[in-house]
Amino acid sequence: MTKIVKLKSGAVLEDKSSYSRLVAVGDWIQVSNTAGRNPDTKLIPADVADQTHQVFANIARALEAVGSGLGDVIAARVFIQDPADTPAVMAIFAEVFRGVDPALTVTCPPLGSTVYKVEIEVTAFRGAAQGAEVIRLGV
Repeated sequence: MTKIVKLKSGAVLEDKSSYSRLVAVGDWIQVSNTAGRNPDTKLIPADVADQTHQVFANIARALEAVGSGLGDVIAARVFIQDPADTPAVMAIFAEVFRGVDPALTVTCPPLGSTVYKVEIEVTAFRGAAQGAEVIRLGV
Protein backbone atom coordinates (compact mmCIF):
# COMPACT_ATOMS: atom_id res chain seq x y z
CA MET A 1 0.00 0.00 0.00
CA THR A 2 1.28 3.49 -0.90
CA LYS A 3 2.06 5.73 2.05
CA ILE A 4 0.20 9.06 2.10
CA VAL A 5 1.39 11.91 4.34
CA LYS A 6 -0.64 15.09 4.88
CA LEU A 7 1.42 17.86 6.46
CA LYS A 8 -0.22 20.67 8.42
CA SER A 9 1.90 23.79 9.02
CA GLY A 10 -0.42 25.28 11.63
CA ALA A 11 -1.80 28.02 9.38
CA VAL A 12 -5.32 29.01 10.45
CA LEU A 13 -6.70 28.64 6.91
CA GLU A 14 -5.59 25.01 6.70
CA ASP A 15 -8.14 24.05 9.34
CA LYS A 16 -10.72 26.64 8.34
CA SER A 17 -10.64 25.62 4.66
CA SER A 18 -9.78 21.95 5.28
CA TYR A 19 -6.56 21.52 3.30
CA SER A 20 -2.98 20.43 3.87
CA ARG A 21 0.19 22.46 3.28
CA LEU A 22 1.69 19.41 1.61
CA VAL A 23 0.48 16.00 0.53
CA ALA A 24 2.99 13.26 -0.28
CA VAL A 25 1.84 10.11 -2.02
CA GLY A 26 4.81 7.78 -2.10
CA ASP A 27 7.61 9.89 -3.62
CA TRP A 28 5.24 12.38 -5.27
CA ILE A 29 4.83 15.61 -3.30
CA GLN A 30 2.37 18.45 -3.87
CA VAL A 31 2.85 21.68 -1.91
CA SER A 32 -0.22 23.93 -1.74
CA ASN A 33 -0.17 27.49 -2.99
CA THR A 34 2.10 29.17 -0.44
CA ALA A 35 2.25 32.82 0.58
CA GLY A 36 5.04 34.76 2.25
CA ARG A 37 3.68 34.77 5.80
CA ASN A 38 6.32 33.94 8.39
CA PRO A 39 4.97 30.89 10.25
CA ASP A 40 6.65 31.90 13.52
CA THR A 41 5.74 35.61 13.68
CA LYS A 42 2.57 35.34 11.53
CA LEU A 43 3.71 38.53 9.78
CA ILE A 44 3.88 39.06 6.03
CA PRO A 45 6.48 41.49 4.64
CA ALA A 46 5.28 44.43 2.55
CA ASP A 47 8.12 44.07 0.02
CA VAL A 48 7.60 41.61 -2.86
CA ALA A 49 11.22 40.38 -2.73
CA ASP A 50 10.97 39.72 1.02
CA GLN A 51 7.66 37.89 0.47
CA THR A 52 9.19 35.78 -2.29
CA HIS A 53 12.14 34.76 -0.10
CA GLN A 54 9.70 33.85 2.69
CA VAL A 55 7.57 31.81 0.26
CA PHE A 56 10.62 29.73 -0.66
CA ALA A 57 11.58 29.34 3.02
CA ASN A 58 8.04 28.10 3.75
CA ILE A 59 8.09 25.64 0.84
CA ALA A 60 11.58 24.39 1.76
CA ARG A 61 10.46 23.85 5.36
CA ALA A 62 7.47 21.77 4.23
CA LEU A 63 9.56 19.69 1.81
CA GLU A 64 12.26 19.07 4.42
CA ALA A 65 9.60 17.76 6.83
CA VAL A 66 9.03 14.84 4.43
CA GLY A 67 12.65 14.18 3.52
CA SER A 68 12.75 16.24 0.34
CA GLY A 69 14.02 19.64 -0.73
CA LEU A 70 13.84 22.37 -3.34
CA GLY A 71 16.19 20.36 -5.58
CA ASP A 72 13.43 17.77 -5.99
CA VAL A 73 10.93 20.28 -7.44
CA ILE A 74 9.83 19.25 -10.93
CA ALA A 75 7.09 21.85 -11.55
CA ALA A 76 6.14 25.25 -10.14
CA ARG A 77 3.24 27.61 -10.53
CA VAL A 78 3.90 31.25 -9.64
CA PHE A 79 1.03 33.66 -8.99
CA ILE A 80 2.00 37.34 -8.92
CA GLN A 81 -0.59 39.94 -7.90
CA ASP A 82 0.94 42.88 -9.84
CA PRO A 83 2.49 42.14 -13.27
CA ALA A 84 5.07 44.88 -12.57
CA ASP A 85 6.52 42.65 -9.82
CA THR A 86 7.22 39.78 -12.22
CA PRO A 87 10.91 40.62 -12.90
CA ALA A 88 11.71 40.84 -9.17
CA VAL A 89 9.92 37.59 -8.34
CA MET A 90 11.40 35.70 -11.26
CA ALA A 91 14.94 36.87 -10.47
CA ILE A 92 14.59 35.25 -7.03
CA PHE A 93 12.98 32.18 -8.62
CA ALA A 94 16.04 31.90 -10.89
CA GLU A 95 18.39 32.11 -7.88
CA VAL A 96 16.53 29.34 -6.07
CA PHE A 97 16.05 27.01 -9.03
CA ARG A 98 19.20 27.56 -11.13
CA GLY A 99 20.24 24.07 -12.18
CA VAL A 100 16.96 22.54 -10.96
CA ASP A 101 15.01 24.06 -13.87
CA PRO A 102 11.48 22.82 -13.08
CA ALA A 103 8.57 23.12 -15.51
CA LEU A 104 7.01 26.52 -14.88
CA THR A 105 3.78 28.47 -15.15
CA VAL A 106 3.69 32.18 -14.26
CA THR A 107 0.45 34.11 -14.12
CA CYS A 108 -0.82 37.38 -12.66
CA PRO A 109 -4.32 36.80 -11.26
CA PRO A 110 -5.87 38.57 -8.30
CA LEU A 111 -4.88 36.74 -5.12
CA GLY A 112 -7.00 36.11 -2.02
CA SER A 113 -5.91 39.41 -0.43
CA THR A 114 -4.04 42.47 -1.66
CA VAL A 115 -1.50 41.90 1.14
CA TYR A 116 -0.25 38.87 -0.81
CA LYS A 117 2.07 39.94 -3.61
CA VAL A 118 3.19 36.45 -4.65
CA GLU A 119 2.14 32.87 -4.02
CA ILE A 120 3.86 29.73 -5.30
CA GLU A 121 2.88 26.06 -5.42
CA VAL A 122 5.18 23.24 -6.39
CA THR A 123 5.19 19.58 -7.30
CA ALA A 124 8.22 17.55 -6.28
CA PHE A 125 9.41 13.99 -6.67
CA ARG A 126 11.54 12.75 -3.79
CA GLY A 127 15.02 12.02 -5.15
CA ALA A 128 14.61 14.00 -8.38
CA ALA A 129 17.68 16.09 -7.51
CA GLN A 130 19.85 13.04 -8.22
CA GLY A 131 20.44 12.13 -11.83
CA ALA A 132 18.34 14.68 -13.71
CA GLU A 133 19.15 14.84 -17.41
CA VAL A 134 18.93 18.05 -19.46
CA ILE A 135 18.04 17.72 -23.14
CA ARG A 136 18.24 20.79 -25.35
CA LEU A 137 15.94 20.86 -28.36
CA GLY A 138 17.30 22.28 -31.61
CA VAL A 139 20.93 22.07 -30.58
